[in-house]
Amino acid sequence: MLGTLHAWHALERGHEVVHLEREQEARGASCRNFGQIWVSGRAGGRELGTALRARELWEEIGRRVPALGFRPNGSLTPVRTEAEHAVAEAAAARPDAADRGFTLLTAERARAVNPALRGGFRAALHCSRDAAVEPRTAQLALRRVLRATGRYTFLPGREVREAVGECAVRDDHGEVHRGDTVLLCTGARLGGLVRDLAGEVPVRRVRLQMMQTAPLGEPLPTSVADADSFRYYPAYDARTLDAVQPQEAVPAAHRMQLLMVQRLDGGLTVGDTHAYEEPFAFDTEEEPYEHLAGVAGGFLGRPLPPVRRRWAGVYAQCTDPARIVHRQRVRDGVWLVTGPGGRGMTCAPAIAETTANELGW
Repeated sequence: MLGTLHAWHALERGHEVVHLEREQEARGASCRNFGQIWVSGRAGGRELGTALRARELWEEIGRRVPALGFRPNGSLTPVRTEAEHAVAEAAAARPDAADRGFTLLTAERARAVNPALRGGFRAALHCSRDAAVEPRTAQLALRRVLRATGRYTFLPGREVREAVGECAVRDDHGEVHRGDTVLLCTGARLGGLVRDLAGEVPVRRVRLQMMQTAPLGEPLPTSVADADSFRYYPAYDARTLDAVQPQEAVPAAHRMQLLMVQRLDGGLTVGDTHAYEEPFAFDTEEEPYEHLAGVAGGFLGRPLPPVRRRWAGVYAQCTDPARIVHRQRVRDGVWLVTGPGGRGMTCAPAIAETTANELGW
């Protein structure tokens, strides 16, 4: 998605783009995510500003590309205990709460916003600025519009192997591609070419597990998170929560939170876990899925629909939490852009716009 949105901005500014993709279609974190434009949990300051700008861009792009499935659905984070309620209350009192669209709702008002939440909870933090797109098909929809410009060429099954001279790369077919600028948006592939050009970059890989259900049978008007998201996202001060309400064993072991969003076909994307120590497992574990199903079902007041898909994914994340992305000139005219972490889908349009501005496109 990061590469595709760099292509979008380049074309918007009048350039021609050749887009190389190592797979026949992207199969990494760009399509293995929630499709959430997640403003609510972002750190204050620069990160929030980037997310808000990206939210504006997603809405603008969504108007021009309806097949993205952009929808300003917002999110609710139901809270069940006094300690969780205190964290939500503090978030709603942040100086930037209005920018995020934060409102602390009673359970009754939360159910008016999202009637599918029939389970027990005492209140919910509403974020009106959160949104969603369809991650499995977003790049396909964008590419159809990019191709229609007549200035965009997509070359699948081409892996860039080396930088040759200034503003040029050679792919694994032996073909050399030249331009005014070369951007390497390598996702979680941090060896090979990246190591040859940049050495060890300040980026780590993160593995997650997610699942998707059959259709719910009714609308889920907002995305839904649980209070464990307070422990994960930097917008929240969860120190008191951690002290008086330690995380349960399974979510603690797998560094979990509940996020849930409805797809256009009515199914639910549910996750997720976080693993940071490599080598990552090659299989998935069932305990996290059982926990997520229990928490989600508790909010819905009924069991989740049958699970149709389970998967794992890996994304790249800057090791410095203050950095939104790793952007580095690795050769004259050749730039590496990677490491947006779990905010990649949220922030990609604004990250790409910043690259375009900094390179003077």
